Order: sequence, then structure tokens, then C-alpha cells
Amino acid sequence: MTTKIAKPVGLAKTPWQRFCVRFKKNWQLHLMIAIPFVWFLLQNFGPMYGLIIAFKDYSSRRGIWESEWVGLMHYVDFFSNNKWTDYLSNTLILSLYSIVIGFPIPILFALMIHINTHDKFKKIVQNVSYLPHFISIVILVGMMNAMFSPISGIYGKIGYMVLGKLPPNILSDEDAFYHLYQWSGTWQNMGWSAIMYVAALAGVSPELHEAAKIDGASRVQRVINVDLPAILPTICIMLIMRFGSIVSVGQDKALLMQCGENMRKSEILSTYIYKTGIKNARTSFGTAVGLLNSVVNSALVILVNTITDRLSNGENSLF
Repeated sequence: MTTKIAKPVGLAKTPWQRFCVRFKKNWQLHLMIAIPFVWFLLQNFGPMYGLIIAFKDYSSRRGIWESEWVGLMHYVDFFSNNKWTDYLSNTLILSLYSIVIGFPIPILFALMIHINTHDKFKKIVQNVSYLPHFISIVILVGMMNAMFSPISGIYGKIGYMVLGKLPPNILSDEDAFYHLYQWSGTWQNMGWSAIMYVAALAGVSPELHEAAKIDGASRVQRVINVDLPAILPTICIMLIMRFGSIVSVGQDKALLMQCGENMRKSEILSTYIYKTGIKNARTSFGTAVGLLNSVVNSALVILVNTITDRLSNGENSLF
């Protein structure tokens, strides 16, 4: 004869009941979480209903719901523009340039800081490298204009001393636009981007380095075989996230650096969206192209994450 063990009185049976018990017990903590959670939903997901204007002929007088449906007309208009390939290629070149140059430099910088044994010097270098990140884009472009001016800038002074005449204006040179855009951004964000890698390197066990020293490994060999494998998961995650914004180059800096001479290389998708969607009051068209950007970025995140997941056997992927 089997006897049934009676369940304690008041024990929650279903997940919802267990949640209610925990909520009543820790309602203060749930309230603290609820405030930023609601803000996150309103800030990031609330405006998403407005994406339907990408498929409408939006009129501020009629509103979103009363505006006429036009389907994929805005995408037909975009791909009918014979310059859309130029806008896309300029965006991809800037993004890939940023990944090839701007992504590994913070890693190298973090490794250089990590191997330095002078703590005071290390802290000074870190603090100084963070400062350019807090410079606004407007001030940064102003610094570039002042520095590379062929008349009054340092570039112009040195060029006149070497050539005996005013050097060419590289600020208006379309071939120099990519380099000026990227290297100025690398200088501005190098120290700030290295924070993640410096923090990851701080968690490397000193015992691994001691064991490598006993085996006769040099400092470079320890960096390659101890430090780099330790921060490899962080590198993979940051690379996946970097690919997620490959088509979304910010328009602020490009607009400030634009001029008539370099327009062919400086006109990117984000500047085109800004000019057509806001300046020309074509809200639906700008939303449609912006939505296309987001879809492409999401697809790239999934693609790169899948490749990373298979190459690392699921160890270094984002999801």
C-alpha cells in the first residue's frame, strides 16, 4: 500500500503562483526593475509602429493611420535612382575600412597597456586616451579643418616649408575623404573602445603567465598564447556587434566633412536619408530606406554570429 506525501500548505503549484509569491516577497526589487524596463519598451519598441509609414504616403495632416497605402513604391523609387549603388558602396567602404583599421587597433592598444609594468604610467595613458571620446563631432571636424588647412594649418605650414608652395587641399580631395574620416574616428575612439579588452585582460590568471615563463615563453609568445585566447570571446562578440552596424554609418560627421569636391565619395546612405527624408520632407521615403538599413544589419548580425558559432563550436558566439 502506497502512501501519498501531502504537499506543504501554501506551496505554489504553478509557475504563475510561484512568481506571485516571489513578487510579494520582493516587490521593491521588482518595482526598481519595472521602471527602466517600461522606459526601455517605450523608448525602443513604442515607436516601431511608425515603421508602417515606410509603406504609406505619409501626410502629417492625415496622420499615420489615415495616410494612403503605397506598398513598395518607395523602394522602387530608391532602386530606380541610378546613384543608389554609389551611396551603398561608399557606406560599405567606410564600414569595412572601420572594421579593418578601427577594430584591431583598440585590441593592440589594450595589449600594450596590459604588458606595461609601470602602474602610474599605465593609468595616465588610459586616462589621456579616453579624453578624445568626449569630444563632440562638430569640434573634431573643426580641429581637422584647423589642422589640415592648406593656408593656416599645421599641414599647410609644413607643406609650404617642404614644397615651397601651398600644398593641395586634402579636405576637399575625394580620395582623402575615407582616410580622414576613418583615422580621425580611430584616434577619437581608440582608448574608449579598448576598455572592454583591458577589463578582459585584467581577468587573465597570473599563474598562466608564470607557467609560460617556466616553459621559456617570451613576452610576445605569452601575448599570443595566453592573453589573446583569454580575450578571444570578447573580440568575437564585439566583432559580431560591429558587423551589425556595417550599413549604418552615422551621417553627422559625413555631413560636416562634405563639400562640393568630395561629394561623390562622401554621400552615404545615412546622409541621403537625411537629405531626402528630413530636408525634402519625404518622411515615408526616408523611413523606407532606414528600414532597409535595419533589415540588412540584422541579417549581417545573424550571418556573422552563425559563422562564429560554427568556427568556435558554439563557444564564442553572441547567441
